[in-house]
Amino acid sequence: MGTDGFAPGDVVDLRSDTVTKPTPAMRRAMAEAEVGDDVAGDDPTVNRLEALAAERVGKEAGLFVPSGSMANLVSALVHCAPGEAIVMDRNAHTRIYEVGAVTALGGILMDPVEPLPDGQPDPAAYEAAVFPNNIHHPCTRLLWVENTSNRGGGTVVTRETMTAIRAIADRHGLGLHVDGARIFNSAVAQCCSAADLLADADSAMFCFSKGLCAPIGSLVVGSRGFVAAARRKRKMVGGGMRQVGVIAAAALVALDTMVDRLAEDHAKAKELAAGIEATPGLSIAMPAVQTNMVYFSTAGLGVPPAEFVEGLKSQGVLCYATGDRIRLVTHHDVPPEAIPHAVERIGRAAEAFAS
Repeated sequence: MGTDGFAPGDVVDLRSDTVTKPTPAMRRAMAEAEVGDDVAGDDPTVNRLEALAAERVGKEAGLFVPSGSMANLVSALVHCAPGEAIVMDRNAHTRIYEVGAVTALGGILMDPVEPLPDGQPDPAAYEAAVFPNNIHHPCTRLLWVENTSNRGGGTVVTRETMTAIRAIADRHGLGLHVDGARIFNSAVAQCCSAADLLADADSAMFCFSKGLCAPIGSLVVGSRGFVAAARRKRKMVGGGMRQVGVIAAAALVALDTMVDRLAEDHAKAKELAAGIEATPGLSIAMPAVQTNMVYFSTAGLGVPPAEFVEGLKSQGVLCYATGDRIRLVTHHDVPPEAIPHAVERIGRAAEAFAS
C-alpha cells in the first residue's frame, strides 16, 4: 500500500507511524548525501541537520542519535546522577516502553504521577512528587513531560501547562526535559511552533522516524553545554556513528517537507474516530482525538482487545492492543481513501463478534 492510491484489497496498517517508508525525495537525498565521520565531527550532512533542527525548535545545539529511546536515555544521563529521581507521567513512554533503561543503565529513579483525566500532565501532581531535600530521600533532579502523550491518546501538552511545570522546576531548582517524539504533531494541532512548545524546556528530543517518515533517527536539543555532555553519553552507550549523513539526509528532507502535512494525519484520525464511535459496541476511549492517534474500547462487545485485534487482522486492518484499549495511528502511508475502508472493516469485525 502506498500514497499513490488504495485498492479495496489493500491492508490498512494502523499499528504506528513508525511503519512509514521514506519518500522518493528522501531516497534520492540518501543516495546523494555528502558524508564524513560523525564521531570525529566531520560529517557535513549531520552537522547541517543538527544546526538546522536545533534552530527550528529554538535551541542552541542538537545531537543526532539512532533512536528516540537513546535520545531520552542520554538526556537523562546528563541531567541525573545514579540515585537521583525524575518525576514523570506514569504513562510515559520512557517508563513503559524503553525497557527501564534510565534505571537499568543510569541508576535513576522514575517517580510516576497521575495525569489529568484529559491526558494533560497535572502540575499539582508534579509538585507533590518532588522529594523533600533531606538525607532519607532520593534527590529529585528533573521533571519530564511527553508531548504528545502516546498512552494519553496522542494528547497535546499546551504551552500553559509547560509554563506551569517550568515554574515548579524553578521553585525547586530542577531541570525540565520534554520527550517530544511527536512534538511536531502537537505543534501542528495547536497551530503554533515546536519552538513555542519547547521554550520552557532545558532539553528535549524529537523523532524523524514517526510521522515525519524518515527511516531512522532522533535529535536531542538543548544548550551547547548540554549537547556536548550528551554527545559523550551517546558514545558511552554505543551511539557513536560514522558516515551517517546517508541517514541525516533523509531527516533533512523530513524536516523540510513533512511537518505541515501532519495535519492530514490528524484529519484522518478524526474521521476514523467518528466511524468507530458510530459502530455499535465500540467507543472512543479518550476524551477527544487531537492528533494522529485513536484509542477505542471493545467493552461494549465484551471482547478482549487482543482478540478484537486478531479479528481486525483477518479483515486487513493492522493495529495494537494496549491494555484495555486498542490503538490506531494514522500516518503518511495510509492515504485518505483508505479510512472509509478501515471503518467498514472495523464495523464488520464488530458485527462478527456481536453475532
